[in-house]
Amino acid sequence: MSVAKLVLASASPRRSELLRQIGVEFEVVPQNIDESALAEETPEHLVVRLAQQKAQAALNDCSDETVVLGSDTVVVLGEDMLGKPQSAQEAVSMLLALSGKEHQVLTAISVANRDRQGTALSKSSVRFRDIDGREARAYWQSGEPEGKAGGYAIQGLGAVFVQSISGSYSGVMGLPLFETARLLMEFDVPCWLPAV
Repeated sequence: MSVAKLVLASASPRRSELLRQIGVEFEVVPQNIDESALAEETPEHLVVRLAQQKAQAALNDCSDETVVLGSDTVVVLGEDMLGKPQSAQEAVSMLLALSGKEHQVLTAISVANRDRQGTALSKSSVRFRDIDGREARAYWQSGEPEGKAGGYAIQGLGAVFVQSISGSYSGVMGLPLFETARLLMEFDVPCWLPAV
């Protein structure tokens, strides 16, 4: 069996770290696409669409044998999608909104080659303990929330805010490994097991 070459269409160091964790060899080719939600678009549709678009955009620059993995994550609180905070004020507001509440983290992955595309969606629920303004400001000053959906990183200092999680820990980080491994194997990209 031939082993397909994999391209990760993301600059996220967390996604790279998670792929390495399961023994996948890959090349990073980040994609710059418009991540704005369409009118009336649900969070589920948004993350699936963006993951698929990232994979297709990367595929345009790849050889015929290449398999591409695109992914997108969004944090949802009630009816609101929380993106990546652009300022200290926005980050503190997000954390205080999440304080003492349960929110959802949706991560879509899409694996594609020239012939087909497969997509999966991971949904997790995360409950935060109460957070005060002093903690929220100190967390922003750590530098960790910048560039993170929802303004926190569960695998870093942000873990101290997490009271409970139901779902995929790696999905909250940005790449659900169960769904990722299953899709990659369908596209002949080996995970942790050596190629036969």
